[in-house]
Amino acid sequence: MDAWQKITRADNSKFGLRTMKSLRKTFLLVGGVLLTVLLTQLGAEAPQQGATSAAPEQNPQAPPQQNRQGKITFSVNQVVVPVTVKDGSGRLVADLRRDEFRIFEDNVEQKIVYFGAEPAPISMVLLIDNDLKSKDATQVSESLLSVVAGLSLNDEAFVCRFDQFFHVGKGFITDQDKLLTELKRTHLDDEPSAGPSSPAISNGPSINGHSATGDAPNMIGATLNFKGQPTKALDDAVYAAAQLLKDRDPERQRRKIIFLISDGVNGPKFNVNNYDTVLKELLRYNIAVYGVGVGSAFFDRKFERLSKYAHDTGGDVYYGLKSRAMEGLYSRVTEEARNQYTLAYAPSGTDRGAEYHSIEVRVKRERLTILTREGYYAGATPR
Repeated sequence: MDAWQKITRADNSKFGLRTMKSLRKTFLLVGGVLLTVLLTQLGAEAPQQGATSAAPEQNPQAPPQQNRQGKITFSVNQVVVPVTVKDGSGRLVADLRRDEFRIFEDNVEQKIVYFGAEPAPISMVLLIDNDLKSKDATQVSESLLSVVAGLSLNDEAFVCRFDQFFHVGKGFITDQDKLLTELKRTHLDDEPSAGPSSPAISNGPSINGHSATGDAPNMIGATLNFKGQPTKALDDAVYAAAQLLKDRDPERQRRKIIFLISDGVNGPKFNVNNYDTVLKELLRYNIAVYGVGVGSAFFDRKFERLSKYAHDTGGDVYYGLKSRAMEGLYSRVTEEARNQYTLAYAPSGTDRGAEYHSIEVRVKRERLTILTREGYYAGATPR
């Protein structure tokens, strides 16, 4: 019995030894295979990682960033494009997504680096026609206080008038009570008068010998027709308003608009600046013109300056005959200007030596109207 136990123990020892050797060989074999697979994967991934790290060098344009105050900061070479979208009934469309927009510069599609749909504060020059027919002037005067109802606490407005000359107001006003006071003091003249006795002295930009930024005297009375031709200098007035706005928002956080209330009549011979010169200035500084046409503008809407300025700058124009209708239009204009989509892109694939670059915005949804500026001029920071 003892001998059998010894034989069994010996066999068991040999079996255990063989088993351990087999396991050791198996582990070594498996380890070798795993190591080979791991090295193969690392070798395959190395070129991909190198390509990934090189990608940012091909597109150095960083997307806009938020600063400590939560404001979006845009690079100096990024073009910011406000866009209004309306449905067939003229209502604002506010539920579009980023992937529904496409933007083109000079017919070359651009990558949208920023998309926003948040309301923006407004910097506005309220430019009021001072050479209207008596009835139209009365309607406008009675409605002006309603402009304030469409403004938010973060908006600012600069009240100016124009006829043959540009009559500057008292600066940008954010306090709504002060703005109401300024509007109450705004008097639209209804009797003709002569021009200024002497030119204003200024080192700044001038219109018809008068400063575009603050020292032009207030004239009493409306301007005359000269041999049957209107003497109203609408183009010069829009140009002067643009000078007040162009440097107002260096961080590009606000909507810069000229809110023009006029019959659209313009005397080309009495303007220093022609339409193309004024439009160039508006597009260079991303200033949109919104208009409320009064009087004859309602009947001549296809032929007057209001609609042309609005169309080419991405603004809009409405027409009103009565003061009550005008009151509703004022709020509609400011609501539309505030609630725009904001797109931004860094130009790519276009001739950077060209002075003018066209802009086209498209959306995937059908039967929508898109309002945006037609393009921009180089030579200054695209704003």
